[in-house]
Amino acid sequence: MEADTGKILGCAVNARETVTFTGAKPGHFILPGGLCTGRLQVCPIGVPEALLSGLDSNVSALTEKDVSLPRRPRDAHKGHFGKVLIIGGSADYTGAPILASEACVRSGAGLVSLGIPEVIYPITAVRTREVMPVSLPCNAGRVSAKAAEAVLERLRDTDVCLIGPGLGRGQDVTDFVLSILREAKCQIILDADGINAISGHISILRDTVRPCVLTPHDGEFARLGGSTADGRLAAAHGFAQQNRCILVLKGYRTLISSHDGRNWVNTTGNPGMATGGSGDVLGGIIAGLCPQLPDTAEAAAFGVYLHGLAGDLAAEKFGEYSMTPTDLIGMLPDAFKSVTR
Repeated sequence: MEADTGKILGCAVNARETVTFTGAKPGHFILPGGLCTGRLQVCPIGVPEALLSGLDSNVSALTEKDVSLPRRPRDAHKGHFGKVLIIGGSADYTGAPILASEACVRSGAGLVSLGIPEVIYPITAVRTREVMPVSLPCNAGRVSAKAAEAVLERLRDTDVCLIGPGLGRGQDVTDFVLSILREAKCQIILDADGINAISGHISILRDTVRPCVLTPHDGEFARLGGSTADGRLAAAHGFAQQNRCILVLKGYRTLISSHDGRNWVNTTGNPGMATGGSGDVLGGIIAGLCPQLPDTAEAAAFGVYLHGLAGDLAAEKFGEYSMTPTDLIGMLPDAFKSVTR
């Protein structure tokens, strides 16, 4: 197994336990090598700590010691923790934006608004309590390009905008997303159909006011022109730098790559999370963390870790077969408590 990439060179043992020396290697975590590693032990062989601390590596494994959230100041008010607007939903997908918004609230955002097509407003509004629903013009059950003007006006007083959960596909949706990306000055996160809307228009990522956060799975990544033929880490790293974005490449050992060259490999999560709605929860968590942390790439990385940790806690309680995305949201308080120092 190639240590830097996780590629299998010929054949490799599917180990129950792997011993490596001095430090873990990327290939111990990244597919397909990560599946061959089993339980990993890192054993020292006498390399001086001063030498190790001087190593320049742009890849980090996200573990409990790496993720830390500050305690909130005692005199805080909701304005301290950011305003988030989530744009999503369509006549065919009414649950996705609700999951994202509930996860965002559970992640500590100060104020969360949910923009949905007017056709599903009655359905969504009755299911939201901590979230403020906003009705948007729609066409054929999906958000209309005409909604961009109203959304951009609202974004003048918004810190983060998550676009995509349940948005659906169509020319109006594409025109809407492109309009927001061209003109919005706040932090933009693209998920699901928000990502699909820019396939064929990938160059727009280099012209946004702030580097966007994208959260594709491998299929969506391929539609953006990405290829994992040379390994997932190289693909994520290259894409983020080439397109001036923060890429969250979802999957086993989700990768987070920043346009500034930093990369993280997540170590939490389990197969019980492989179900519709889990990605919507992740988008909401990242959107909630972004206005609270000064480093957007770190906020994305911490969000991925906490999402996986909540999944691991849900698996312990409900089992991998029966856990749901709603269970992930329910476990977020315990996950957040464990990393608040």
